[in-house]
Amino acid sequence: MLIWRNFDTIEAQAEGLCAALVRALHDVLEHQPRALLALSGGSSPRALLRRLAHAGLPWERIDLTLADDRWVPDSDPDSNARLLRECLRQAGAEAAGWLPLVDMSRSAVEQVQQLNDHFPYRQPDVCVLGMGLDGHTASLFADAPQWPQARHTEARFVFVEPAGAPHARVSWSLAALRECARLFLLIQGPAKRDVLCAAAELDQDNAISRLSRDKGVTLDVYWCTEA
Repeated sequence: MLIWRNFDTIEAQAEGLCAALVRALHDVLEHQPRALLALSGGSSPRALLRRLAHAGLPWERIDLTLADDRWVPDSDPDSNARLLRECLRQAGAEAAGWLPLVDMSRSAVEQVQQLNDHFPYRQPDVCVLGMGLDGHTASLFADAPQWPQARHTEARFVFVEPAGAPHARVSWSLAALRECARLFLLIQGPAKRDVLCAAAELDQDNAISRLSRDKGVTLDVYWCTEA
C-alpha cells in the first residue's frame, strides 16, 4: 500500500521526511533499547541528511546502516558510506553506531555471507529507500543476473551485479525490506512519480513493483515536484 506525501520543493520534502523519521525512531525506542536506521545514497537524500544530523535524536541509541552500497572503498566518491559519513556521521550524529555493508578485506560474496550470518539486526526498524527510473530500489536491479534469486530469497542480504549501472552492490533483500516496521520512499520529479504509479498499478518484474503491490507492506512515499 502506498501513502503519498506531496511537496513542492526539495527542502520542504526533506523537512517533512525528517520529522516523520524522528517520530518513527522515537516510537521504536519506546519499545526497545536501540533502533536501526537504514538510509540510501545518491543525490536525493542530501537535504534530508543535513536536517537529520541536527534533529536532536538520541544518536547514542541509534545504529546507522545503508539500504545498499556499491562494492567500492569508503574513500571512493561513489561510496554511499562516504556520503553518510560526510553528511551525517561527522555532521551531528557522531554518537550513532555504524554498521557498514562493505568490507573490502573480504570478497563481495564472503562479505554477504558474513552479513547474513552475523549482522545484529534481522531488518531495519526504519528504512529510507530511493528508486531508479528502471524500477530498482535499494540495489535490487531486475537486469542483474542475481535478480531471480534476489526476489525470492529469505536471506537478509544479497550480492548484485547490475548490467546497466556501475559497480557490484550489496543490498538488503526484498524479504528483509518487507519486514521493516516503517518503510519510506524518497523520490523527486514527475518521471519517478509516473514510474511508481505504473509499478503499483500493474505487476512488473522489478523491485518497486514487488514492494508497492505487496498487501503486507506500507510504503510512505515522500514525493517532490522538483527533480
